[in-house]
Amino acid sequence: MAGSPTCFILIYILWQLTGSTASGSVKELVGSIDGAVTFPLKSEVKQVDSIVWTFNTTPLVTIQPEGGPMIVTQNRNKERVDFPDGGYSLKLSKLKKNDSGIYNVEIYSSSLQDPFTRKYVLRVYEHLSKPKVTMGLQSNKNGTCVTNLTCCIEHGEEDVIYTWKVLGRAVNESHNGSILPISWRWGESDMTFICIARNPVSSNFSSPIFARKLCEGAADDSDSSMVLLCLLLVPLLLSLFVLGLFLWFLKRKTQEENHPNGRCSKYTLFHCGNTKKDGKSPLTAQDARHTKAICL
Repeated sequence: MAGSPTCFILIYILWQLTGSTASGSVKELVGSIDGAVTFPLKSEVKQVDSIVWTFNTTPLVTIQPEGGPMIVTQNRNKERVDFPDGGYSLKLSKLKKNDSGIYNVEIYSSSLQDPFTRKYVLRVYEHLSKPKVTMGLQSNKNGTCVTNLTCCIEHGEEDVIYTWKVLGRAVNESHNGSILPISWRWGESDMTFICIARNPVSSNFSSPIFARKLCEGAADDSDSSMVLLCLLLVPLLLSLFVLGLFLWFLKRKTQEENHPNGRCSKYTLFHCGNTKKDGKSPLTAQDARHTKAICL
């Protein structure tokens, strides 16, 4: 019997620890701006003297059951605070971003040595706007377009998760993260990229981005060598043309200097002294047709 008081003390301590752990559990809640959230409260306390709700360290509202008054410490919260269905659960409406924080409730009762407590953590998020997609540096080599697409939200980036949908392949793909590396070759089937942004209260997606339009420079790059070749050949051909024209004029000028009286006669002056005694000409038949003999 000597050990009985010790056993009772140990049992009492364990009961207190178990009860304290249960009442001190934290519940996480999320809400959206201009929306509403309810802090659920279920207690087995039968006789409730008063309930006090606090936000961070500031008293929010105090109520006394059985027809007692409800005291809201700040006037701006009077229209935002409500207890639906006559219960003890607190409903907070017209949420703002700065409503995020820690909420505590304490239930006081003459039947309890210490108040029953419960803690809540509220996070208020914005509804996501349309994601914006930007393109990084683009490389176009041999008709292949290589670049990165980056997805972002201009406002309310807290706890945002990004996912990419890639459409147009044999099997549609999904990629996690805000950055999507792409490689697309001109001539392949077109591909579509869509960024999806999510937070705990909303989701939104970007406008579709088409690889063919995004990588228009890849087609230009595939023809760049031909364009460069043409740009090199055109001046060369023009130079050759001018040079040929110059040589033609130079040749013509030389001919005019050699025959100042005009066009050269097709006949050749032949001295009769070259004629043989028998009267025959030493010229060939072909040259004789273009020869006039003048005998002196």
